[in-house]
Amino acid sequence: MILWLNPVSGISGDMLLGALLDLGAPLDGIREAVARTGLSGWSLDAERVTRGAVGATRAVVTVSDDATERSAAALLAHVERAGTPLAERAVRAVAEVEAGIHDSDPAEVHLHEIGGLDTVVDTVGVAAALQLLDVTEVHCGPLALGSGTVSTRHGVLPVPAPATVALLTAAGAQVTGAGTGETVTPTGAALLLAAGARFGPVPTMALRAVGYGAGTRNPPERPNVLQAVLGAAEDAATPMVLLETNVDDVTGEVLGHLVGQLLAAGAADAWLSPIVMKKGRPAHTVHVLTTPERAAGCERIVFAETGSLGLRRSPVDRLALPRSTSTVDVDGQQVRVKHGPWGAKPEHDDVAAAATALGLPLREVARRARDAGAE
Repeated sequence: MILWLNPVSGISGDMLLGALLDLGAPLDGIREAVARTGLSGWSLDAERVTRGAVGATRAVVTVSDDATERSAAALLAHVERAGTPLAERAVRAVAEVEAGIHDSDPAEVHLHEIGGLDTVVDTVGVAAALQLLDVTEVHCGPLALGSGTVSTRHGVLPVPAPATVALLTAAGAQVTGAGTGETVTPTGAALLLAAGARFGPVPTMALRAVGYGAGTRNPPERPNVLQAVLGAAEDAATPMVLLETNVDDVTGEVLGHLVGQLLAAGAADAWLSPIVMKKGRPAHTVHVLTTPERAAGCERIVFAETGSLGLRRSPVDRLALPRSTSTVDVDGQQVRVKHGPWGAKPEHDDVAAAATALGLPLREVARRARDAGAE
């Protein structure tokens, strides 16, 4: 899926997260990703608010530890446990630009203002939401940059802040002026850079959904929202990479874990095939389908988990038909249903949870979900 952002009022981590929630990213799935970080004393909720005349979703992040200064290494330690490479890239990018500004080592730099644990929730939450929405491309319109000054631990700084400008420069962003105050935060800029956002006109796509993420402030001059549009490039093949390796000394438990790790890292698909190698040895082929940008990360996971000494990399084209997700009610249980041009299929995890809660056979709950989704 293609995501196009229209940041006429700027962008921040919580605005982007709110927009993705408004597009339909499941809140529970995002919470599960954040929970993997090992953070304690946090919560993530979504609330409907109005900014100007526009209804939007606000991502409400709260943490019991409200310290705003922390080492980049401490934040990365949490983010890495979530298994969301995009979030890791975002935090590393902030650390690198801050180190450049202050002439220090990225591994030792301390983050102020964005050193709070809410940054972990924002970055991991956005990364998980993009995966859950099957977003493979991010496009962005010109960013509305504010003006004036902002008070920080380093004193009064110009707006946009030096770290924000450095991150937007690295991303090749297009910008325009828009009023006073800070409209683009370092976290928002880092997430655009980490997502490989392309800046320019709206891409050609078939529109599927639109969402609005609310900022904290509600100024009178314009709706403080981030507009996000989800679309599909119909009948357009996406360049992908197929990774493969043969292994004959890895247990089934490890291979099952490997598939889960690859999917969590953003692989489009991962699967196993039984084969017979030389001397009649039973073995498996590990297959990974991923974007070119995520191929290196997936390779590292395969090598680390299997101990393989090599793999094959082949360019392939992937034709993905448009799809959307809705949520239906089955006797009080919420079940997501994925819709495509030729039918609909309930999400297995939701069906299994509902079947357990209701004491019904799995196939009965699946049938009811399909029937409800067809209405």
